Amino acid sequence: MLKDINIAKVISAKRNEKGITQDQLAEYIGVTKASVSKWETDKSYPDITLLPQLSSFFNISIDELIGYSPQMTKETIKKTYHHLASEFSHKTFNEVLIECRKLIKKYYACFPLLLQIAKLFVNHYMLAKDKEKQEALLQETIDLCRRIKKECDDIWITKQANSFETICHIILNQPLEAIELLDETLKPPISDHFLLSKAYQMTGNSEKAKEVIQVGLYHHLRGILGPAQSYLLLIADKPSKFEQALDRFLQITKVFEVEKLDPNITCLLYLAAAQGYSIQNNQEKALEMLEKYVCICTTSLLPYELKGDSFFDRIDNWLKDYDIEAPRDEKTIRKSILQSVVENPAFISLHNERKYKQIIEKLNRDFIKE
Repeated sequence: MLKDINIAKVISAKRNEKGITQDQLAEYIGVTKASVSKWETDKSYPDITLLPQLSSFFNISIDELIGYSPQMTKETIKKTYHHLASEFSHKTFNEVLIECRKLIKKYYACFPLLLQIAKLFVNHYMLAKDKEKQEALLQETIDLCRRIKKECDDIWITKQANSFETICHIILNQPLEAIELLDETLKPPISDHFLLSKAYQMTGNSEKAKEVIQVGLYHHLRGILGPAQSYLLLIADKPSKFEQALDRFLQITKVFEVEKLDPNITCLLYLAAAQGYSIQNNQEKALEMLEKYVCICTTSLLPYELKGDSFFDRIDNWLKDYDIEAPRDEKTIRKSILQSVVENPAFISLHNERKYKQIIEKLNRDFIKE
């Protein structure tokens, strides 16, 4: 019986622990304050349909309420993410947002799902109609990430939540908040991949040791080229330094054949190079880089997936288990690529150039309308 488990005391205690009022709990659950008051004074019980939502909100165990702890499997979470990402192309932004919020309420203690929804919000907030709604969704994402970090025991999940919260602060032009979140990561420990590989070697499993090292090298390769676009834009006002950095980055992509491994990183490198040259009023090179950017986008980028090759020949199994990588569905990606060329303020000076117009025509004709 519900009375036997003292649900009144549990609700009252957990609400006080969280420091929320009966009004706030009532608003979240969708009932009146009087209903919450009756629950806590043992005059009535919550409708059975509300118990899962209460359990999720308080993040309590089976023993602490009635044994209901909503969770999703990893595979279901992946399918849910891709479904919602696709919905942004077929439904209105608000419709998808309502669906996401329903899932959050239903699975408020399923932190892997909440993390993916935070990721979904970060990747699609720009679809909101105005800046105010965009900022509100980013703040909602920050709150979601903070809940994950506070309540979740999985260190990897909390680290990712910290990263998404940082991204939100950066987008919201809150650099001090972002710096505060990342301060501890400025002094990283010895590579975990090296330590894990060493451990496998000690057990005599040299094949697994090689795989771990390859995964580490792959991470480091992407770690070097990932920030490359931001660095190029930071030094665009110093042409000689810009040329040196771009040359080194391009050599790395050539030596490791990065276009085959991760075409997205190569695309972003060429886009940043085009922006940098445009800032320097070097229209010829800007158009050259922009043309290479569009070429890779239209021939190699989609369908987006990370791959190994003859050098990285031991990472395929790891890639299969790698977290969701495609940030958006293909339709949204195609539109985003067009916007990165057409609406980029760095390319305003190129709008009257014949080659620039040809690039836009090619994107509209061969890429957007596919």
